[in-house]
Amino acid sequence: MSSVSSLNGNDRAPRLVAVNSRPLRIVGLTVGIGIIVLLLIFLILPTLLVIPMSLGTAEYLELPPRGLTLKWYVAFFTDADWMAATWFSFRIAIATTVSATIVGTLASVALVRGDLPGKTWLQALTLGPLIVPHIVIAVSVYLMFAPLRLTGTFFGFVIAHTMLAVPYVVITVTAALQRFDVSLELAALNCGASRLRAFFAVVLPGIAPGVAAAAVFAFMASFDEATVAFFISGVEGKTLTRKMFEDIDFNLTPVIAAASTILVIVSLAIMGGLQVLQSRTAAATSKL
Repeated sequence: MSSVSSLNGNDRAPRLVAVNSRPLRIVGLTVGIGIIVLLLIFLILPTLLVIPMSLGTAEYLELPPRGLTLKWYVAFFTDADWMAATWFSFRIAIATTVSATIVGTLASVALVRGDLPGKTWLQALTLGPLIVPHIVIAVSVYLMFAPLRLTGTFFGFVIAHTMLAVPYVVITVTAALQRFDVSLELAALNCGASRLRAFFAVVLPGIAPGVAAAAVFAFMASFDEATVAFFISGVEGKTLTRKMFEDIDFNLTPVIAAASTILVIVSLAIMGGLQVLQSRTAAATSKL
C-alpha cells in the first residue's frame, strides 16, 4: 500500500489517500517473468531442436523428423575424419585446461595478494581476450603463427586456446581468493610454514572448488572454440568445430546435428559433474 497527499480547500493540512499498488507489482512481476521465459526459450530452443534433427531418417536435416534412427550417431563414431577431429579437440582442450589453470591461478594470486605496480592495467590486460572480438584475435594469431608454421599444429592450438581460456580462470579463481579467509594462511605462517607451503597446504585446498570450476570453464572455452580454429586449422590438424563448419558448407547431413548433440551432452555432463563436486565439497566443509 502506498499513499499520496491531497489538500482540502477548508483545511490546509494534507490528507492521505490510500492507493493500492499491489496490482502494479503483480503486473511488473508478470512482465519480468515473461521476459525471462522468452529469453530462456530463445537461448535453449535452438539447442533442443538439434536433438530431433539428429534422429531423423532423411539424408538431410528436417524438422520434425519423419522417422527416428541412430544411424547418424553410428556414422559419426565410425567415420575416421570425425573421430580424428574429435580426438584432436579433446587433446587440445585437456592441454589447454592444464596450462590455463596453472597460468590463470598464478596470475590471480599475483593480482589479489601481490603489491604490483599498475595492477589495474595488468588485470585489464589479463582479461583482454574477453573484450577483444575473437575475429580480431583469430586474424592476429594467424598472422603470427603462419610464419612460425604453427597453424594446424597441436602446440599452436594450445597456445591460442590458453590465451582465450586464461581470463575465465582469472575471474573464477580471483573470486575464490577474495572469499578465502586470510587468517587461516596467517595462522599457518605463524606456525612456521613457509609462504609456499602455506599456499599449497592451506590456500589451495580452500580455493579448490573455484580452481575446479575454472578448469571446467577453460576446458569448455577450448573445446567449443570455433573462430580461432577456423583460421589456424590445417589439413591434418582440424578441430571438431572446424570439421562441423566444413560439412555445413560441403556435406550437410544429420551427422552435423549428431555431432552438435554430442557436444551438448558433453557440456552438460561436465557441468553436472562440477556441480556434484562443489556440492560434496560444500557438504564436507560444513561438517568441519
